[in-house]
Amino acid sequence: MNKPLLIENARILDPASNADFTGALLIENGTISDIAEGKAPGAPEKAETIDAKGLVLAPGLIDMRVFTGEPGHEYRETLKSAGRAAAAGGVTSILVMPDTQPVIDNSALVEFIARHAEATTCVNVLPTAAITTGTEGRDLTEFGLLKEAGAVCFTEGRKALQSSAVIRAAMVYATNFDMPIMHLPADAHLVSDGVMNSGPLATFRGLKGIPAEAETIPLDRDLQLALMTGARYHAAAISTARSAELAAFYKQRSSAISVGASINNLCLNENDVGSYRTFFKLNPPLRTEDDRLALVEALKDGTIDVIVSDHDPQDAEGKRQPFADAATGAIGLETLLAAAMRLVHSGDVDLMTVLRAMTARPAEILGIDAGRIIKGAKADLCLFDPDYPWIVEEATIRSRSTNTTFENARMSGKVMATLVGGQIVYREEAFA
Repeated sequence: MNKPLLIENARILDPASNADFTGALLIENGTISDIAEGKAPGAPEKAETIDAKGLVLAPGLIDMRVFTGEPGHEYRETLKSAGRAAAAGGVTSILVMPDTQPVIDNSALVEFIARHAEATTCVNVLPTAAITTGTEGRDLTEFGLLKEAGAVCFTEGRKALQSSAVIRAAMVYATNFDMPIMHLPADAHLVSDGVMNSGPLATFRGLKGIPAEAETIPLDRDLQLALMTGARYHAAAISTARSAELAAFYKQRSSAISVGASINNLCLNENDVGSYRTFFKLNPPLRTEDDRLALVEALKDGTIDVIVSDHDPQDAEGKRQPFADAATGAIGLETLLAAAMRLVHSGDVDLMTVLRAMTARPAEILGIDAGRIIKGAKADLCLFDPDYPWIVEEATIRSRSTNTTFENARMSGKVMATLVGGQIVYREEAFA
């Protein structure tokens, strides 16, 4: 059994209760046993003490959209390496997508992910399961068995369901088990072979574009069906101003609807593609600056519930191609919090709102006991310096792949320590 751990002189920030005060927190047997405002109360004998020196102590982040290469493409990422990257980014729980090889579409594979993660990974791994067999968009999987095996939601990962009948049936089926459907809305025919946002820049670059309507049309359909069925529906990642408008409209009519956005779409725009920089080939694509600003406003007013890293490791071979042929996706676990701090430092969104979108709201949507600082809660915590300056360098990346959209970016804000179940799973050298 580990020693009790006292963290004192911390700015304790809990978005679930809007608490923001300087104080101390005692961890015993992996849970938060006491919280005190101001000076720390007496700690048990032989307790280890960490002087936070005024740093922010928040719930560990919950990332609702993480792709790993395991099983099938371990050369890109394993659960273990993704866990290390997550810990360095202050992320204590990752929701892993099911479109691996083989696809996670049966209870045996869900149990495999859970067992393997428990044995190898330093953060909590929450398995998801495919909505349809093989993510082929036709036959629904066995939702009841998948839930029993440990799946926390149903999703097609990178893929989008094209059939309205199938997604309606999935919503009805999932409602029977009180499980959320998480879906990336995308019309395959409108996306076609597009590789970036449709518009003058794509035309200038000679690249085929993906129109906003490829997202807004199926999103509108999904939201109508969510209202019809009463399903717990979560739009995995929206990217356009019109999508934010649609989400706001339907969220007024159902509390079971929620929306996510990638940190890439909140911080970057299509101009970052520059001279065919393949690390910026993403799904959904980077949109216009007006779209980005609309998403930021939607995060600020609560229309966007969740910020995700959209961590999607791709090997160098896949990215070292002409833009149109390059693999889609970027890593993001290690830079999620630091990139989100850009929104805070710019004055666009306050720190509490940003943290809520990565802690309390994901926990609420998934229905898991996490994402808050209260007595008795599991001690999954993130201690970070909101102003620490650093540069994202390839040599320090912990993921097996290095395709980050923030390569060589200057950041203000860094994770100093991450705890999972009261255990320190990451500690920055500068905080040693």
